[in-house]
Amino acid sequence: MNRENVIVGALLVAGLFAPLRLSQQGYQGEPELQTLKRELEALKEGQARIEKQLQEIKSLLNAILASRPTEPPEVTLGVGGAPWKGMETARVVLIEFSDYQCPFCARHVQETLPQLERDYIQTGKVRYVVRDFPLPIHRQAFKAAEAARCAADQGKFWEMRAQLFQNQGVLEIEALMQHAQVLALELPKFQHCLQEGRHAEAIRRDLEEGRRAGVRGTPTFFLGSLESDGTRVKVQKVIVGAQPYTAFKEAIESLLAAPRP
Repeated sequence: MNRENVIVGALLVAGLFAPLRLSQQGYQGEPELQTLKRELEALKEGQARIEKQLQEIKSLLNAILASRPTEPPEVTLGVGGAPWKGMETARVVLIEFSDYQCPFCARHVQETLPQLERDYIQTGKVRYVVRDFPLPIHRQAFKAAEAARCAADQGKFWEMRAQLFQNQGVLEIEALMQHAQVLALELPKFQHCLQEGRHAEAIRRDLEEGRRAGVRGTPTFFLGSLESDGTRVKVQKVIVGAQPYTAFKEAIESLLAAPRP
């Protein structure tokens, strides 16, 4: 037995080259190597899914821990220029900091917001304001927020907002153009708005003010009343996470029942 065969035999015994087959004619393990590569790719994909699920679980746990409306420290938030619905003279202002890739934000929009609209927004009791808080872990959320604001330039913010939340898995640039087409927007204007980043600075201002107010995850809601200048809200309650309608009803009713300042 020559030296080469001794080395190969030792490696095979040790299990280091178990999947491979060697011969004097050369390497014969290509099919096995391809199988190993496919298995490695599958493991990587599985790990990525697990990491995403863990992040969502973490967000959910944070929301559960903060499920009850809280009394915040002295905080005021601007509403000037932000999209809103309801009556300008509503007694209560509800400000949502949101992320278009956040599954809990989508849950709120699809499950809780419709009842809030029926009971409080359409009845003139609550003015509902939306501000952006795209999280770093959601790489397409910032551009999606820009898309919603570009749609607002053409009078279709709420339509685009609904479209984006209904299609959270397709928010790349090409998909944003398709969403604009579905809403019958003027595509050249919409595309130019996205390309030049017309609303990027406003979104960054939302992020900065949200951080100063204590926003750490999405969705986060601030409830309060307009100050005398009509552009800022004095925050009186905070709700974190996709909470049930009853959590919002309790907070809103307590503010409506309170004496006017």
